[in-house]
Amino acid sequence: MSVLVNKNSKIIVQGFTGSEGTFHAGQMIEYGTDVVGGVTPGKGGQEHLGKPVFDTVSEAVLQTGADTSIIFVPPAFAADAIMEAAEAGIGVIITITEGIPVADMIKAYDYVKRKGARLVGPNCPGVITPEEAKVGIMPGFVFRKGTVGLVSKSGTLTYEAADQVVRQGLGISTAIGIGGDPIIGTTTREALELLIRDPETDCVVMIGEIGGQLEAEAARWYRDHGSNKPVVGFIAGETAPAGRTMGHAGAIVGGSDDTAQAKKRIMRECGIHVVDSPAQIGIKVKEVLA
Repeated sequence: MSVLVNKNSKIIVQGFTGSEGTFHAGQMIEYGTDVVGGVTPGKGGQEHLGKPVFDTVSEAVLQTGADTSIIFVPPAFAADAIMEAAEAGIGVIITITEGIPVADMIKAYDYVKRKGARLVGPNCPGVITPEEAKVGIMPGFVFRKGTVGLVSKSGTLTYEAADQVVRQGLGISTAIGIGGDPIIGTTTREALELLIRDPETDCVVMIGEIGGQLEAEAARWYRDHGSNKPVVGFIAGETAPAGRTMGHAGAIVGGSDDTAQAKKRIMRECGIHVVDSPAQIGIKVKEVLA
């Protein structure tokens, strides 16, 4: 089993014919992902990468039975693309776009929730269930199928953690890159809960960073609801100066509980196995699964 995406997912690409959509859709198709078409307004009826192009998401869903969308639409129009996908009945909406205006995302976030869809991102690397479906921009060759779930705010650390796990002879069930913007659809806690409840995930790697309360909320949920599945945690940004945005728009220390040190303390208190370097992730996972 997996979470969010699998070999049966039918994916459409919004922003299909643009340069980013073209490149990454090609990579997804090459990986074996079932990309059933794409959406670019005004280009409906054409074919791109051997797949049909539609003017609207609702038309794409009607013609292909798509249930998952990945969005490469420019920031000014991405929130509308998210809401269009939700309106059309898409169940999982993965948004790669970075820099969507916060006011737009507040509107899109509320709309998606009302429609009962699952939004991942924005400003995220996507979701991958190895050897089944890659719906995102991650390098597929890094990932091997296994029983270690992965949730991460950071794209590059998602790949690094997967590589560390694979080097220990293990593999990934599903990796979820939740994104680093201030407003995201799926939180660390929600992603952790999905993986903890997945019967084929035996351990979860949770990667966070400075800023916000997402990791603390996830840790407290794990303490109160977690099973006997171990969680290995890492927080990036320990040396970042307070009050300055570092990398992601959401990565700014606003209070004493936002620091890496505070988050690691809370995670440890909640029973999470915290490592101080990403180089230790794979070793720690193998240790807790032994």
